[in-house]
Amino acid sequence: MPEPAPERTMALGRTAAMALPDAGPGQVRTLLYREGLRERETETVQEARQAITADPGLMAWVSMTDPNHTQLTELARTFGLPTLALEDAIVAHQRPKAEIHREVLFVVLRPARYDDAHERVEVGEVHLFASENFVLTIRHTDQIDFEDVRERLESGPHRLAHGPLAVMYAVVDAVVDAYAPVVSGLQGDIDEVENQVFDGDPRASRRTYRLAREVILLQRAVDPLDGVLRDLMEPLEHPDRVAPGLPRARGCAQGLDRLHNYLRDVADHETAVREHVDGFRQLLQNIMAVNNTLIDQSQNEAMKKVSSWGGILVVPTLIASFYGMNIAPHGFMHWVFSWPTALVAMAASSVCLYAVFRRRGWL
Repeated sequence: MPEPAPERTMALGRTAAMALPDAGPGQVRTLLYREGLRERETETVQEARQAITADPGLMAWVSMTDPNHTQLTELARTFGLPTLALEDAIVAHQRPKAEIHREVLFVVLRPARYDDAHERVEVGEVHLFASENFVLTIRHTDQIDFEDVRERLESGPHRLAHGPLAVMYAVVDAVVDAYAPVVSGLQGDIDEVENQVFDGDPRASRRTYRLAREVILLQRAVDPLDGVLRDLMEPLEHPDRVAPGLPRARGCAQGLDRLHNYLRDVADHETAVREHVDGFRQLLQNIMAVNNTLIDQSQNEAMKKVSSWGGILVVPTLIASFYGMNIAPHGFMHWVFSWPTALVAMAASSVCLYAVFRRRGWL
């Protein structure tokens, strides 16, 4: 069996990466647009490729959900996708990024969803390929629905008329918006675990560590988006620097300004999410430190009590040991009040020590 790709091994572990079964064919939709309006839907990706080749005014949008290796290979052959980008799309488990391969822009996004019942962040993956007159969206998750994105874009043809970049921006917006419920769910659970720590709940340590792992998982999906959004805004800020064949925003200057402002708004939302996630990680570290401090204090209090009771018992034990030694008794031991005196001494010493430790707050 060939070795799995390093990305899959790092994401899933060697055993899981080697044991993944072959998947069946996924869902594929191919639509053609002209100036933001849907013109028709084709049966195959080959038919869409022929249409945009014959008519440069058309834009093809190919949407795939959980495609298998055969479908991706056929898609790459039809649209001339670079081999390295195809390998990333097949392997999945990539970090968020935006790369240029020849005349194709390749973008990886990591949408997320929060399972509140199990306190688990579920991260998926979305791949996008864009060129001058086509955009390919590949979904390896159910955290985002391309049909919802398509409906929103088709409801405003003026935005879709900007071409493949408009589709990319809409997908990025949907991914960033999906982070909001995740942040809200984590915020609620972190508040709960904070209360658990101060209530002395012994389960707080395990829950804090588990939430910290989920926050790190979300952070890996969110942090690289800052660079991705900067790369996507480059064609709008400097249209003269876009290489031939790469997607460039279509339409008038006023429309391009609106699209740029729209993407800047998405970037603002991403920054807010990233700041929340960074704050969660720092807060959980503080909660862990406070929890450890409270545990140490509790252990110190227990040790004080144990030491105090040990000190209280040691003097009576010494007196009793002296009287219980197997030696010839002295004269005072035959005194009629010797034993009551010893008992009183033991009781008095215990009471005095108890009062001292109680005053010091050890008991």
